[in-house]
Amino acid sequence: MGVPDQLADKMSMAEQHEYLRSKFSRRTMVRGGAVTLGAVVGGAFVPGAAQAATQTSSSKTSSPSSSAAVDGSLVAPFGRHLAYGNDASTEMTVSWQVPVAVKKPFIRIGASPLDLSRKIDAELTSLYTPAGVGASADYTQYYLHAKLSNLRPGKTYYYGVGHEGFDPADHHLLGTLGTFTTAPGKSEAFTFTAFGDQGVSYHGLANDALILGQNPAFHLHAGDIAYGDPSGAGVTSDTGYDARTWDQFLYQTESVAKQVPWMVSYGNHDMEAWYSPNGYGGEEARWLLPDNGPDRKNLPGVYSFVYGNTAVISLDANDISFEIPANLGISGGTQTKWLEAQLKKFRASKNVDFVVVFFHHCAYCTSTTHSSEGGVRNEWVPLFEKYTVDLVINGHNHVYERTDVIKKNAVSKELPIGGTAYPETDGVVYVTAGAAGRSLYGFSADQSYEGHEKDNNEVAAFVCLADGAKQNETVAWSRVRYLNYSFLRVDVTPASKGRQATLKVRGIAETGAQVDHFIVSRKAK
Repeated sequence: MGVPDQLADKMSMAEQHEYLRSKFSRRTMVRGGAVTLGAVVGGAFVPGAAQAATQTSSSKTSSPSSSAAVDGSLVAPFGRHLAYGNDASTEMTVSWQVPVAVKKPFIRIGASPLDLSRKIDAELTSLYTPAGVGASADYTQYYLHAKLSNLRPGKTYYYGVGHEGFDPADHHLLGTLGTFTTAPGKSEAFTFTAFGDQGVSYHGLANDALILGQNPAFHLHAGDIAYGDPSGAGVTSDTGYDARTWDQFLYQTESVAKQVPWMVSYGNHDMEAWYSPNGYGGEEARWLLPDNGPDRKNLPGVYSFVYGNTAVISLDANDISFEIPANLGISGGTQTKWLEAQLKKFRASKNVDFVVVFFHHCAYCTSTTHSSEGGVRNEWVPLFEKYTVDLVINGHNHVYERTDVIKKNAVSKELPIGGTAYPETDGVVYVTAGAAGRSLYGFSADQSYEGHEKDNNEVAAFVCLADGAKQNETVAWSRVRYLNYSFLRVDVTPASKGRQATLKVRGIAETGAQVDHFIVSRKAK
């Protein structure tokens, strides 16, 4: 994006953002046809200011991106995606995209396709990328969000998104409707899916189709979402950056995400230096996630929610990554303190049996590309063990790998395919599910997966340390290694108090074949 590699590699995300903002002036931005939200409000996403920013920019420019003369009936929404609010049983956010700015955007919601009487205004956010920032040229994207609250737990709703000239309640537009279901009570069984590192490709699309067939309650995306920034280093010199990749991604993902909440965490490819000092300004325009994390300004992808008997925590490992330090230390330690408070709260809750944590950089992986992140091992692994986290899901390495049960960086219990882990006494199981669509990595050892098991207790790997150093290690905890496109399915089965509730975890290949399965069992509260 316009600064020499040797300089960009030494700049923090905030420094790179400042460099770009000074190089591409406000005058250049206005001449390009639209004003980004960051330019209007000083680089930070301010809820409620987005629509005013868009209206101001569109009314003062006659560039090709202006939509003042466009008939709303000719503008079709696309890229719908759902996310829970802070309370998954009563709150839902519906987000979508339009190719040009529209007037009076809204959402309709009701109990049936023929009863969409509840109409709620939506907020329109413009996201502008000027020529010279990557490959997108002068380009404006328009994202819309509608927050729904006071919903009923465990209930399915129909909804349609629209704007002036496009009303989903019109009979000829009923085919554009979607559905969602709020979280039920603790006693309901459910399924969720997970992966990381998807991007835009045939394989990403194929995985989406398979996930839809699992009928999941929600999906966890463990970072590196669309790869608008292909370098993944959070550097301004990435001339390949293309904001338009997000249009393709949201269009690709809509078939699932319009009815399955798509809960994301942020990876290194999700830091985009132009939009904000933390690199997440673009993500905040595209996603509206729960805002119950410790630092909404710096870490908008950190949050938690509870579905049934399971608490889910999303973390931002860019904050503690030694390997890619563009945002290293951005929270000043508040994320780790928040994590411990969340784990303590959920373990004390009578309504929560299982705790699942997901984030991007791997705690334990033997891939020859990124392998393991020392920052995660230092900061979070001790907390996972202290509070007996039931399952940790990562991406970053484009492989499927699953560990034995681990305590203190060593195998505390072997967990063969089909085995059962008891985290209250055994330790923690880690799964890398980073083969959602991008090009695959490699292993130093043979693959070992269901039906093709190899007895290999010594696997060469490395861990990323401070200052970019890599420390070689030989590990015994690498139980399953599968090198092809895949995702994770987890079936949650509650139990009455005192009996064993279970997570049945399965690795599923793009072919539909099962490559791994194991059970996590815990006494229900």
